Amino acid sequence: MFESKVRSVNLKKISSPIQEDLKSFSKHFKREMRSRVGIVDTVARYIARQKGKKIRPILVFLSANLIGSVNERTYRAATLVEILHTATLVHDDVVDQSDTRRGLPSINRIWKNKVAVLMGDYFLARGLLIALEQDEFYFLKIISDSVKRMSEGELLQIQKSKTYDITEETYFQIISGKTASLIGTCCELGAASVTDDKEQWKRLRDFGENLGMAFQIRDDLLDYIGRSIITGKPTGIDMKEKKFTLPLIYALKKADKRSNRKIVRIIKNGASRKEIDYVIDFVDNQGGLEYASKKAVEYAERARACIEPLSESSAKDAIKELVTFAIERTK
Repeated sequence: MFESKVRSVNLKKISSPIQEDLKSFSKHFKREMRSRVGIVDTVARYIARQKGKKIRPILVFLSANLIGSVNERTYRAATLVEILHTATLVHDDVVDQSDTRRGLPSINRIWKNKVAVLMGDYFLARGLLIALEQDEFYFLKIISDSVKRMSEGELLQIQKSKTYDITEETYFQIISGKTASLIGTCCELGAASVTDDKEQWKRLRDFGENLGMAFQIRDDLLDYIGRSIITGKPTGIDMKEKKFTLPLIYALKKADKRSNRKIVRIIKNGASRKEIDYVIDFVDNQGGLEYASKKAVEYAERARACIEPLSESSAKDAIKELVTFAIERTK
């Protein structure tokens, strides 16, 4: 039986070199979210109260610190990606009919879908205006590209969840769009906020893309090896949503046709708790868990290689620790 060796990594330790920047960022972000329209301001303040890990702003600030000094443009970049991310989360909760977000009732649960969709639109528009008001056209370009790739990744996954024919190549295309694109954008924005050296922009973009791939593969793996008390979601939720992720894709490729048809039929018809356990055992026995774990590590090593030539610093130590967190996290 495949066993995950996980150690606890403290995000406070990772973000310690930029603690003061994050404190200032929180104030900056709340200020940019404000509106003179009562309901918009109320919902925005409610969202600002939700305590996320702030991984995306952390990436922006650490990337900036790797090659320069944080400045006003860095705060602007961090605000842009966090507003963008907030917009996608609000829209995702509507699409997924989610009732909670970070332990609190979701926007669509409290204010219903119409308000939630319009708030997501508001945040997208607010992000565009922040960029345009400060002539940050390059920031706007790479963020717009990220939104496009994220949308394409989500839509491709929806399409493939109906045809049940996803390949490993398609899976990597999906997670590259859904997850890696935004993390790569965070890192490139951090670099672009402190230097005009385009080689450094690309170095940090490549680092973020590889980190994002490792992070998402680990997330998909947790659906098979995690427990609800650890992951905060029921094990097998991807199967219930008919998502074919790397552990399952590899297992189906290795197994015989008869076994494949049975597994696909189970997922297509909506797996019961007992059937989920059966699929997990099938994936494990076919080497799917071990293979996915190996792939996550490969992408993590590529990420580390991207930043290895950079000067040693507390920011570099922290960002390498973040890579470790991505592939060893338990939630």
